[in-house]
Amino acid sequence: MILAHLITAAHAPAASLAMLFDDSGTVSFSLTGLWNNMSWIPKTIVIILFIMSIWSLAVMIDRALYFSAARKQSREFAPKVAGALKEGRLDEAIKVADRSKKSHLAEVVTAGLTEFRSFGSGGAITEEQVESSKRALERSEAIVHAKLKKGLGGLATIGSTAPFIGLLGTVIGILNAFQSIAASKTSGIGQVAGGISEALVTTAFGLLVAIPAVMCFNYFTNKVEAFDVEMDNSSSELVDYFIKQSHR
Repeated sequence: MILAHLITAAHAPAASLAMLFDDSGTVSFSLTGLWNNMSWIPKTIVIILFIMSIWSLAVMIDRALYFSAARKQSREFAPKVAGALKEGRLDEAIKVADRSKKSHLAEVVTAGLTEFRSFGSGGAITEEQVESSKRALERSEAIVHAKLKKGLGGLATIGSTAPFIGLLGTVIGILNAFQSIAASKTSGIGQVAGGISEALVTTAFGLLVAIPAVMCFNYFTNKVEAFDVEMDNSSSELVDYFIKQSHR
């Protein structure tokens, strides 16, 4: 009889289910009521999911601010350094790059220009000088790429694991519901309301944590790929500039 009530409630509209719960007088669907109705294991799961949500939110804010600053400073940096290099003012180009601390382009270009200048300004530009500058650009690109991806791995982990952590709470809630069925001598949905509420809350919370994390991970990953293309293009243009200087 009790199992029949469970099957009927599972296929009923949400409003009807809420009405059945209210009639039992044992479960409140306020946040406080749901929390108080949980056993210690689902509470632990909710706390873990809460910590994961705070961490992912911090990564989202940090990456958004970092990428915004990198984009803004790079747009200001590119025309200035191009003009300085066109006029052959290598030192001025390095100074411009140094002033753009958060620009991904500036960090890469600075490494190449500094390595190129380290050979000295006198005499002919050798192939070794150009190759050394090229390797410096490649090393700097790898470092900047790692900086851009900081925190994204954790964001991906949260996005992929949060639903399963919530599902663990669901399984425990269902187990509690069946334990209530086994221990109860009377029929009614109120006897299993506690277990069902635990299952609903942990599942919903897991999805609420995972969905923004996955969406932001994909968004930031696309941003990093776009920045990588910009760095590759800038490095290639700078190497071409070095080669042209060597043939003068």
